[in-house]
Formats: sequence, C-alpha cells, structure tokens
Amino acid sequence: MMADIQPAQRDRLRAIIGRLLPDDAGRIGLAVSGGPDSMAMLHLAAAALPGRIAAATVDHGLRADAAAEAALVARACAALGVPHSTLRVAVERAASVQAAARRARYDALAAWARDRGLAAVATAHHADDQAETLLMRLGRGSGLSGLAGIRQRRDLGGVPLIRPLLGWRRSELAALVAGVETVNDPSNADPRHDRTHARALLQGAAERLDPDRLAATAAHLADADEALDWLTTEAIRSRVDRDGERTLVDIEGLPREIRRRILARLIGDADSAVDGPTLETAMARLDAGQVATLGALKLSPGRRILIEKAPRRR
Repeated sequence: MMADIQPAQRDRLRAIIGRLLPDDAGRIGLAVSGGPDSMAMLHLAAAALPGRIAAATVDHGLRADAAAEAALVARACAALGVPHSTLRVAVERAASVQAAARRARYDALAAWARDRGLAAVATAHHADDQAETLLMRLGRGSGLSGLAGIRQRRDLGGVPLIRPLLGWRRSELAALVAGVETVNDPSNADPRHDRTHARALLQGAAERLDPDRLAATAAHLADADEALDWLTTEAIRSRVDRDGERTLVDIEGLPREIRRRILARLIGDADSAVDGPTLETAMARLDAGQVATLGALKLSPGRRILIEKAPRRR
C-alpha cells in the first residue's frame, strides 16, 4: 500500500532538502531500514523528488529477520519505482555492538553513494531522536559539540550525510505510513541500550520534557558550536607557526574552550583525533608546566606550546 502524501508534506520535504543541498544536486540516496521513520522518508522523498532518489538497506547479519526486512523494503521501492540495494556488512566484535554496527553501516552507505555517484545520503532521524540524543549526552557529561546532538548535515566519507526529517516528530512520520507494512526492530525496546531509557523518560515526562523544545535546544547549541569553530579557525590563523613537523601555538589569554579546540584540531591534523578526557588530561599537564604525550605526539609547555613527534620508545 502507498502512503497518502499530501502536497504540503511533499513541499515541506522538498524545501528542506533544497536548503541542505545545491539546486543542481543529483540523485540522493536514502538509508531505509524498513522501520516507520525510514519508510515515511522513502514515501515522502518519492513524492517530493520523483526520479531523483535511490534507496539502500543495510543488513548487519545480526538478526535472523534482517534479510526478510531488506526484502520488504525492496518490494516497497519496486512499487514506488525507486532503485534499491541491499548492503551486507560484517560487524566487528566490540564492547558496543551498536557502535560497531553504526560504523559498518555508515561505511557501507558512503561506499554505495560514491559508487553510484549520489549527491548525498539521507537518514530518517527526527525530532524525537534528537531529544533522546540530547538527554543521553547530558547524562554522559558531554561538552558543547556533543550536546549539539545530531547534525542536519555532515560529511560521510566524502559524501554529504543529511537528516531532512529533524524537524518532524515520530508520531507524524508514523501517521504517514499507518497503512504501510513496516518493520518493528526489537532493539528499540532493549533495556541494555541508553536510548531505550531516554525514550522511556521522555514518554513518562511528556508534559515537562517536550521533544520539540529539546530538539530546538540542540539546534541552538549546534549554532553556538559552529560559531566557536569559526573563532577557532581565526585564532589558528594568527597564533600558529608551523616549521616542518614542529608546530608552535600561542594560546595564552584565550578562553579555555577556544584553547581546547585549537589543541584538538592541531593534534588531529598532526596525528589523529583525540577524545575529550584524554585532551583534558593533557591540558592539565600543560597548565602545570609538564610535558604531555598524546599518541605519536609530544606537547611541551611554555609561552608557546610546542607540538612535535614524540621520540621513539626503546
């Protein structure tokens, strides 16, 4: 059965994608798991962008029903005239299976998009997902970048990853596909996952924790994060000197958050990205006049901090 997409809903999605991508962008890939959210995105996009979309379903091989769910999406795409691919991935054994599956999923989607020359990949994250993410990251003590939540656009292996449904509610999307066959992922109710508890908290405090307002808070924080990134870039232009593999940076007198961002970016450029707690420990050592070692780098304190390759250990 086809979803009954109204002209206003179709035009709403078309306008959002128009803001996220250039007017002359080519075909867009949709990540469709078969759940109500992604199936709603599929039907909306088929109405809003006819002939301009392709869909992919990632089979992680973690559940027996995964192949049947991918086949369900394939049938729905065939009925809508949308090309569909099933991407089978191997998920590495890790402490967090969900995190490993997410990495494998996004790697596969990026490769699929590059192979087919797609202009972007869209996922069906919505306002309720954003609110849940904000609550989870508050519980983890995340900084500003983490509290900014799910970004409406970011890079995915050289392909733009867009979230055009961040302004939509889960209930809106479910209503769109009320008569459409969809998948019920049992992991959404698994108490081992933090998101399950965040969802339950929102449902139990609906009068005081409005997902729309929480999502708006995340959007405001994303704006602030973007502004600080701009300031960081400007500070690096005027305060960093590079001499081969040696970098000297003057962060004296700058606000701590700008100092932190400058160091994080320089460390990432010279070696690899550093996590928040590790960087905080290094900054504390530098503030105390002590040398800090991060991966292959050595950071020496002074009026200007010296970043260079650490000597090899014997």
